[in-house]
Amino acid sequence: MQKQTTKENIVWGPEGSPLTLENLPPVGTKRWVVRRKAEVVLAVQAGLLSLAQACERYNLSVEEFLSWQGAITHYGVEGLHITWVQNYR
Repeated sequence: MQKQTTKENIVWGPEGSPLTLENLPPVGTKRWVVRRKAEVVLAVQAGLLSLAQACERYNLSVEEFLSWQGAITHYGVEGLHITWVQNYR
């Protein structure tokens, strides 16, 4: 039996492509570009990962993750550009 996908359970990434656990940033990622940060935040918000799973998988502190989430909430994905956000501090 083939699993059907509906619009409600598709998680869209920051570049408009569907996000799955398989195409999230690799475990152990050290270089956090804007796209990767946004993908992890969107995955947690959509329930693909819990906050605890994301922090463990990527060796993040809760505070670091929440700062990414806050930047997206306040400034959009562009808020994840470190130098851009520093202009507002």
